[in-house]
Amino acid sequence: MNASRIALVTGANQGLGRALTEGLAARLGPDDLVLLTGRDPGRVADAAAEVTRRPGTRARVEGRVLDVTDTDAIARLADELGARYGGADIVVSNAVARVLPGDSQSARADEFIDVSNTATHAILRSFGAVLRTRGRLLVVASSLGTLGHLDPRLHHLFDGASLDQVECAVESWRSAVHHRTATEAGWPVWLNVPSKVAQVAAVRAVAAERREQDLANGTLVASVCPGMVDTATSRPWFSDHSGAQSPAEAARAVLDLVFAEDVDPDLYGELIRFGKPLPWHEGTPLVEQDRLVTP
Repeated sequence: MNASRIALVTGANQGLGRALTEGLAARLGPDDLVLLTGRDPGRVADAAAEVTRRPGTRARVEGRVLDVTDTDAIARLADELGARYGGADIVVSNAVARVLPGDSQSARADEFIDVSNTATHAILRSFGAVLRTRGRLLVVASSLGTLGHLDPRLHHLFDGASLDQVECAVESWRSAVHHRTATEAGWPVWLNVPSKVAQVAAVRAVAAERREQDLANGTLVASVCPGMVDTATSRPWFSDHSGAQSPAEAARAVLDLVFAEDVDPDLYGELIRFGKPLPWHEGTPLVEQDRLVTP
């Protein structure tokens, strides 16, 4: 990677995003800059100050207000980093909208899709364009993002799709939710499944276009599954957290991927969990989960 490296994490105020920011600030050097982003100005400022004071922090840490649902704001920040620094070296897209099991999935659909999917598409487009040589562009997803977790009727929407086609599929899903036709079309009630599949498909689409050049210059574009993490977002969904990692523990495998000296071609463009690619077509529809959520 280049000297004076520039790193950015979205959704970095708490949980995994905060742990990733802390890890980057500890592993990068004094000439490097880590941008901690979030929507709330006060929380962003407090978090940046806390990471700066944290023992072991070496890099400079700055807080930036970024609402990832504002695609123009994402584009402006990417353009700014391109103009001021020649681009970014590390971009981790981690923002997520918290939805509780008792919440209406359809009522929360717009916010959830905007934060998880529309923002992912914008980050891939805007920051992909300013990613420096030997850079890392990672989207935090989950093992639910493999295609097999969707009804087979929907596979063609995401398998081998371009980023524009993934975006169209997401908007088709959103429309079906609002028109109450999603279930009959095969979409799960639980928003998390199609959202994660679409995130992984979007990464795969961008990676397919960039693969040859990126592998030649040591750049990695991929989605990552950190495994089960004990956070305020995940805790309401699981009764047994005995096997869950702390955010700091979950961040280690992601950070190891960021700082790996070489890019493994078998990992490029894939959904990676603990250093291994998850097969895109694996998984089965989670019918039982749909019975546990509120439509």
